[in-house]
Amino acid sequence: MSRDGFSHDLPDARGPRDAAARRSVRHYRPILPGSRDARKSAPEISGRGDSAEVREQHTTRDERGDSPRAYYVRDRAYLLRDSEVHSLKEIGRFRVIAVADLTKFAYGRDRERTNKDIRRLAQQALVTDKTMEISRKRTLRVVTLTKAGHRLLVKTNQLPDDQPIYHGLRKPREVRHDADLYRLYQKESARIERGGGRPVRVLLDYEIKRNLNRDLALLGPEKDNPNAKERIAEKHGLQIVDGKIPVPDLRVEYETPELELRHIDLELATRDYRPRTMAAKAAAGFSLYGRLEDAQRLRRVLDDREITTRILTL
Repeated sequence: MSRDGFSHDLPDARGPRDAAARRSVRHYRPILPGSRDARKSAPEISGRGDSAEVREQHTTRDERGDSPRAYYVRDRAYLLRDSEVHSLKEIGRFRVIAVADLTKFAYGRDRERTNKDIRRLAQQALVTDKTMEISRKRTLRVVTLTKAGHRLLVKTNQLPDDQPIYHGLRKPREVRHDADLYRLYQKESARIERGGGRPVRVLLDYEIKRNLNRDLALLGPEKDNPNAKERIAEKHGLQIVDGKIPVPDLRVEYETPELELRHIDLELATRDYRPRTMAAKAAAGFSLYGRLEDAQRLRRVLDDREITTRILTL
């Protein structure tokens, strides 16, 4: 699905947290794509190309040793294993995740345990487990947080305060694209870790657009001033391309081995992307990924426009 520039569609990222529970907000120096610092912003790793392996996270302890704990929210107690809490955090950061990908990256391909955890979370009304029709012949099973799941993560401080937490299925027609961002993150974070870095936060386009729109609205009469608009774009680590500010699907913030905080902007292009949109995303300095079945067509579009940016396969 083509996503040109930015919109004024505000996301329902999360509710306010208790003041006593707030943690310090992480700040970083924006790195503009194409700048000298941007070329150093992501560690250069051999094998970054299409053949790069995606690491599988083995974040869960043995099921027999993973006893439930009680988590209290208002007058309700939730009994949760560590693996279930981990899944809630992953789902909250990405809004929607394909169950197959959650099984691979959070459960070491243990399908039975994945299904047990999802069933227990759904029984406690913390997640919604849906099978969506993505074409006439294909379906996709996905999980999202409920409001109760969102509230639990917020009230029990399971994620840093500056990490947005999402709930609910926002755009059903784009569910496959949005669910694939979790897999895209896994591939890019594996590359960062092989270079000695450490991912610390993810931002979806919802959050980036909201922050960008807020600052653009504050410009008032200067909203059409190119210099003022450029200052706002630079503040958010973005660039103006043909008068618009392209926004990536996903931003990954990470610490370098030298403990500097950097970010990399990622775009998951599909066969539905218009050539002009592809060109703008490339000009903005985003790392472009595509599904295997779309990669050849996307590369042809870039070649036709003489764009040297590579398409990495998801």
